[in-house]
Amino acid sequence: MSIEVQTITRRYLYNGMTLPDIPGHEPKEVRDVYSAQFPELLSADIEVGEISDGVQEITFKRAVGVKG
Repeated sequence: MSIEVQTITRRYLYNGMTLPDIPGHEPKEVRDVYSAQFPELLSADIEVGEISDGVQEITFKRAVGVKG
């Protein structure tokens, strides 16, 4: 029995767009980098999906709040 190493590609999704991965960074750090371009990401939730065919989808969901 041998162990097989499989490369996992992360795909970041936000508002219908696919954002490129930033290797070596955690999803929270990637969110913080993209918040310079999309300020609403500062309060976004991160949903990490299952790995399917070597691809893991990570979705940034805008937090829905009520203005006071």
